[in-house]
Amino acid sequence: MDTKVKGKKAAAADSGVGRETQLALYRMQLELRYCEKRAYDLFLQNLIKGTSHLSLGQEAIAAGFGVAMRPDDWTFCTYRGHAHTLARGASMTGVLGELMGRECGLLGGKGGSMHLTDVTKGAMGSYAIIGAHLPVAAGAAWSAQYRGTEQVSVCFFGDGTTNIGAFHEALNFAVVWKLPVIFVCENNLYMEYTPIASVTAVEHPAADRASAYNLEKVVIDGNDADEVYTTASKFMNRARKGGGPALIEAMTYRHSGHSRADPAKYRPEGELEKWLQRDPINIYRDRLVKLGVAEGTLKDIEGETMRKVDEATAAAKASPVPGLSEIDKNVWADGGTAWRN
Repeated sequence: MDTKVKGKKAAAADSGVGRETQLALYRMQLELRYCEKRAYDLFLQNLIKGTSHLSLGQEAIAAGFGVAMRPDDWTFCTYRGHAHTLARGASMTGVLGELMGRECGLLGGKGGSMHLTDVTKGAMGSYAIIGAHLPVAAGAAWSAQYRGTEQVSVCFFGDGTTNIGAFHEALNFAVVWKLPVIFVCENNLYMEYTPIASVTAVEHPAADRASAYNLEKVVIDGNDADEVYTTASKFMNRARKGGGPALIEAMTYRHSGHSRADPAKYRPEGELEKWLQRDPINIYRDRLVKLGVAEGTLKDIEGETMRKVDEATAAAKASPVPGLSEIDKNVWADGGTAWRN
């Protein structure tokens, strides 16, 4: 079955998503955007060391799934994982603190940008090794299936991951065992600095390979939070009932380079400007206004969200850096088993 969703509905069209959910989706997208922009500001102030990978422009995907997921579901994401971690309800102070290497960080300031984790919120880690987390997400799904909990494992990855062996291995076993796992390819057109189209034989690197694993072909507009939310809800509900895995390719675009060190000059002239016209937050705000949401309501959400970011920033800045007494904790560098006991 070929389920290809183009996502070209008129901006004012009512998607059928309830108003309360739509306001939650708008608030979530703003939190992700404002927090990552603040992270960039902190980097320019030399308060965040090393590189990090922003998902500015891709917020609708993390928000759509974050709102659709149950609290006990699991998220697995890549090094571009700030938004996915926040979307599960992880502390904004904890995320900014981790980026700044402070004690208040999610990992005590020792993990940094590419290792955000909060198991209490079902955020099961950011993975810097391309494709490494897909089999892990399948394993978590097998655990849920074995225990009969109806939990769903959701695994986010970039378009470049589709050319990694672990992608195909995880898909194969997920289908064979009918695991409750949703694989989400965030296709932002570039695998680091290389256009995915230059090195892949098919137009849609994830969806066009779905049939090889007896899965539906699903392509959605990753800049439309309503479409992401409804698609996520559909396939997650199916997975909870024993319907097996899904592979979703969400088309999107990152507004900045691959990382802080990347000026993204490899992009064709005019491409960024074209995608900026399809900014997911602007699209969503316009839709809500056309659906009758009061301007004052939206401004209140925007103000509250900025205050939340400001408060998280102040708390993270006030937190001290970890002391040397913490340096050998939660490391287990000897490779032994003592940490398990």
